[in-house]
Amino acid sequence: MFPILCLVPLFAGFVGGQDADPPAIPREFRAAWVATVDNIDWPSSRTLTPDQQRSEMIHILDTAVSLRLNAIIFQVRPACDALYDSKLEPWSEYLTGRQGRAPSPYYDPLEFAVREAHARGIELHCWFNPYRAGHPAQRGPYALSHIRYRHPEIVKNYGRYLWLDPGEPLVQKHSLDVIRDVVRRYDIDGVHIDDYFYPYPEDGQEFQDQASYKRYQNGGGDLGLHDWRRQNVDHFVESAYKTIKSEKPWVKFGISPFGIYRPGIPETIKAGVDQYDEL
Repeated sequence: MFPILCLVPLFAGFVGGQDADPPAIPREFRAAWVATVDNIDWPSSRTLTPDQQRSEMIHILDTAVSLRLNAIIFQVRPACDALYDSKLEPWSEYLTGRQGRAPSPYYDPLEFAVREAHARGIELHCWFNPYRAGHPAQRGPYALSHIRYRHPEIVKNYGRYLWLDPGEPLVQKHSLDVIRDVVRRYDIDGVHIDDYFYPYPEDGQEFQDQASYKRYQNGGGDLGLHDWRRQNVDHFVESAYKTIKSEKPWVKFGISPFGIYRPGIPETIKAGVDQYDEL
């Protein structure tokens, strides 16, 4: 049995008997997400030394090269903490085993990741969670510099998580300040947000944003609760885009939304989270 060959024309620009320049091939975005929350991808443990952490990051980047990827989306802010040197939020527990503790011997993981990625021809994009303030995977105490202590009035308990209220102007300002700080100080190539805006619904619980919604109504706002929440998300996304571009116009901005728009759209999607209403 003879092998089947896929023949690719070598003279794709030969049209009508004349040479013509072929159209440019669009550059594909071939990326991998590197999650830091609960040590899912990196670092693999909260007890690794800086040398071990760097070795693991090099392995991730070298693997990306071998797979012919061209970007890494690195989670630098899982829950109002930082996988980089920040004056706005504390060092992450997932990096050093205790929130607020810097790597020792000191190094800046984001600075290192950017440098090593670029040395391999790979873009480094930063992944931010704009509203999650606490994750049940955290084992130790929160640092005194964490937002739950600095601004407890805007932090809500919801299920097993701590959450920032997107309807609070201070929340939006703080998350935008965090993004601006990273874009300004690091040579990153992109900023990404995943599908977390409002939290996934918890059975029998209502997200506690009544106070901010009431304030909006008292100020003359007439949107219903869900439309108001969507407006808060719209405002944050627009502001994030403008914030990034005002600092460095070449830095990309992307969002990875939940996979289902609404159950029943299209008809083959019968059930699932209604991200339009819930997230």
